[in-house]
Order: sequence, then structure tokens, then C-alpha cells
Amino acid sequence: MEKIIGGRLAAEALIERGVEYVFTLSGGHITPIYQYLEGSPVRLFDTRHEQAAVFMAEAWARMTRKPAVAMVTAGPGFTNALSGIANARLSNAPVVLIAGCVGLASVEKLDLQDMSQLPVIAPMVKKGWVCPVAERIPEFVDLAFRTAASGRPGPVYLELPCDVLNAAADPAGVKRLRSRVESRPRDLAGAAEALAMLRQAQAPVVIAGSGVWYADGGEALAGFVERAGVPVFTGGSGRGSIPDTHPLCFASSLAIRPGAAFFTLASADLVLFLGSRLSLFYLFGDIFRKDARFIQADIEAEEIGRNRSVDLGIAGDVRGLLEEMNSRIDAEGIGAELRGRFAGWVETVRKADRDGKAPTQPLWESGAVPIHPLRLSREVDAFMDRDDDVVVADGGDTQVWMGMTRTVRKGGRYLDSGLYGCLAVGLPFANAAQLRHPASRVLLITGDGSVGFNFLEFHTAIRRGLPIVAVIANDQSWGMIAHSQTLRMGHSIPDGTWLGRVEYHRLVEALGGFGLAVERPEEIRPALEAAFASGKTACVNVMVDPAVISPGSVALANLGGYCAGS
Repeated sequence: MEKIIGGRLAAEALIERGVEYVFTLSGGHITPIYQYLEGSPVRLFDTRHEQAAVFMAEAWARMTRKPAVAMVTAGPGFTNALSGIANARLSNAPVVLIAGCVGLASVEKLDLQDMSQLPVIAPMVKKGWVCPVAERIPEFVDLAFRTAASGRPGPVYLELPCDVLNAAADPAGVKRLRSRVESRPRDLAGAAEALAMLRQAQAPVVIAGSGVWYADGGEALAGFVERAGVPVFTGGSGRGSIPDTHPLCFASSLAIRPGAAFFTLASADLVLFLGSRLSLFYLFGDIFRKDARFIQADIEAEEIGRNRSVDLGIAGDVRGLLEEMNSRIDAEGIGAELRGRFAGWVETVRKADRDGKAPTQPLWESGAVPIHPLRLSREVDAFMDRDDDVVVADGGDTQVWMGMTRTVRKGGRYLDSGLYGCLAVGLPFANAAQLRHPASRVLLITGDGSVGFNFLEFHTAIRRGLPIVAVIANDQSWGMIAHSQTLRMGHSIPDGTWLGRVEYHRLVEALGGFGLAVERPEEIRPALEAAFASGKTACVNVMVDPAVISPGSVALANLGGYCAGS
């Protein structure tokens, strides 16, 4: 029987899985896979840096809620991918990272690009493996996909040594596994107890996190808050699972966002915390009343109770939980009772939303020059007003300003770095979004510091015909760090924080894209119109006020953190 080399088995396993794209940067150690993917239904999408390839896979996984593949070569290719994997881990993105490495026969011989890769990445992924023989490659690919998607999604790592990829395998010894795991466990008793607690509350709130998005629970979430008449906030990848325009949705759960978030979270006597983490974004649980009753539901049982004792922990699928509570509300006929009970509380939250936005309104409408970053964010939000528009936010202060402003109308249409706070996600995320949604408008708003990391992904977009529009909030510095230093020390340290003026739009023009500079607030909307009308990859370079300090910088300074950028 004819033998097959390992590289072909790897390629065929990806083809059989129905993978659309492999996000990658080429290298000799993975060429045996490339040669069998060429001309196949799986398309190789090459980036200018391995980090960007993993970021693209993360965005693809977050948008599709399915495993996405990044593939890198050995040594430097592998280490360049690590920041992307760390970001994917905290955003729960099911990324399958495939890496080449030196042959097993060459270990400890000082071969080119040799390093022990698995021990480095093991703490950063759900699971990692080295495939030892060619015949087992399809088994390991199946294992990687199953692990990435099951339970709480997350990244996994599969290492394929180059001599395994080049080895001849006997087809008779190959198992072509293809398992499907889509279990949605429901805690029926937990749903009943949660409803009983809700009937005793006076001021409840629902916080819907990434778990709601990954469980495809948006419809069930809307059904629950409508039946019960409870205000809801969204966070992480859960943004848009219920539209911000819904009368019971009060947008982001971030306390620094103008509106009702801080008041509501600090006032609620019952919190239904669904598919989220009690992280820094909730002051590690301290934002809530100490005497508030707390219900936490998560697919990962060990996440329940982090940073705060909970009154009811429900380990299971959050969509299943919401569907079960909806069925019980209907069966018991208690919807009218709940809505009547909480009507006054909802009006209190609505008033808090209006009052909370009022002090920020003059900044959103500011005519100041240099441009106030909140005016820029508001112009972007107003322009990107279609349900299918995608907005990507990158940077430190810039991501904060956009997070304080963006109206999200649909799930999977607002992307930022998430809890890891990794700069440089912007261009790869935007490219992945445009690739995923070719008929939609995709806009990236990014800081001038963060855009520099993966700047040549503009070239990737131009080569691939992806007409993203990148808006650079150019404060000429690593703004969040400079501001944090000023708040803590009375001044910033120019060495390490000052960048100076750079004509980024000219650089994009030189690459073959479209570029515009903006100095005044009234120029922003015409520039956005021109950028999208160009049909090209575009850069709008907006000079914003470098002296304006964001609430994110204030929070970091108060926490003693120097962990974000411009």
C-alpha cells in the first residue's frame, strides 16, 4: 500500500474539518503542510508577523464561535506567537495553534531554531501536545479541535516535528477520527432556585458576559429580561448579545462608562452574573454591595466563587439556564408579577443612565482643537450606525474612550483586546473581521502607539483587498503610561512615553492605500465618508489632545499599575 507523508495527513485533517483559513507565516518546518494545502479548499492567509496570524485566528474564533487555526514555524516563529495565545486564553477564543519544530532525531544537537517549545506554552493553553509519529497526526488534530471547543473555549497547542511531517506513514495504521461534542448541561434545580431568589429581590441586575455569546444565548437572554423586566448590562464578547438599543439593556457593564453601570452594580440587591469573570473590570467583586445576593453561572465550575462568595453557583451552559428559567416563568405565569415588581427599579436605572451621561455629553460634542478623544469616539459611533458594522478598538486610552462610547447592536461586531489588554490586536482583528464579513463596513480605532506593533498588516490588508478603515487617535505618545506617570509622580518621563508626530496616513498611502489627516472635529465625518468611499484600505490620522486623561489611566494610577499603552 502506498505510504503518505505526515504533512499530507495534517493537511487532510484540516480539510476534513472544513477549515476555511489557516492564518500563518511561512517557514521551512511547516512547508510539508503548506504543500498539501496549496490548491485545497483550505486557504492559507499569510501575515507579516506570527503574532498577527494568531490575533487573526483569535478574532475569527470569537466571531464564528468555532475553532480557528494559526500555523507558525519553529523557534522564533513559535515565540512570536505567544502574546497572541495569551490574549486568546483570557478571551476564551478556541484557537488551534499548530507549530513546527526541529525533528525529534535532532533534539539537543543544536539544530537550527531548536528550542523546547511545549514547556513554554503549556501554562498558556488549555492543553498542548507533541505528535510523536506521522500515523497519529489526524488523531492529534481531532483532539486539538475537540479540546479547544469543549467546555469553556480556549486555545490549544499542537507541535508537529519536521521529521514527523516528512515521515512516510502506513495508511493502514492511520485513524481518521472526527468527534463532535456539543453537550449543553442544564442545572434544573439551580434554575428554580435562581427564580425563587429573583422573586424575593427588589433591585436585581443581569450581567451577561462572553459565556452568553459563546453559548449563542442572545435570544434566550432577551427573552429572560423581557419576561422578568430586569435591567441587563453586557461585557466582553457578550457585548451585543442583546442590543444596546434594547429598552432593558444599558450597554457595557464597565463602571467607567458614562451611564448607569456604576450606580446599578453598586446598588443592586441581586446580581445574576452569567458567563463572566469577577476580574479587575468589577474591582475583583468589590463594586457590588457586600450584602447583595449573588448568582454566578459558568460552564467552568472552578470559575465560580473567584474573588467573592456566591449565594448560588450554577455550573452549566448559560443559554440552557436562561431557556429553563424562561420556560418556568411561562409555566408558572409569574412574568407579570416580576415585571410589576421591578418596574420602579428599571425607571431608577433609566434615570441613573441619563444622569450618568449628562456630564460627558459636552465632551462627546466638544469643538476643542486638538480634538478631544471622546468627540472622536462619538463621531465614529455615530457614523458606524448599521447593525452589521464592525468596530475594533485597540490601545490603552483609545480603547477606553471607545468602550465608553460604542453602541453595539449585534453580537460579534465589537472587538477589543479584552482582559489581557494586549496592544497590537487592532489591525489583525480588523483584517479578520473584513475577511469574515466582506459586505460589512469594518472600522478600527487605535492609538498611535499600538498601531506601530503590527503596522505592516496594513500591507496585508492592501495585498488581500480588504478595505478596512483605520482611525488613529494620534496623541503623539504612549498616552496611558504618560498619564499614569503624571498622576502618580507629577510628570511623565519622555524617554519611553513620547513618540512625536508621525504622518501615518502618508505611510499607508506609500503602501498603496488611502490616507487622510484630520486636525479639527468637524473634519472627522467627511474623512470617514471619504475613506469608505475610496474602496481601499484606508488610514485616517486624527490629531487628538495629548493632555486629556482617560478614566482608565486614573484607574491604573490608583491601582499602581503601569500595564497599558497609547
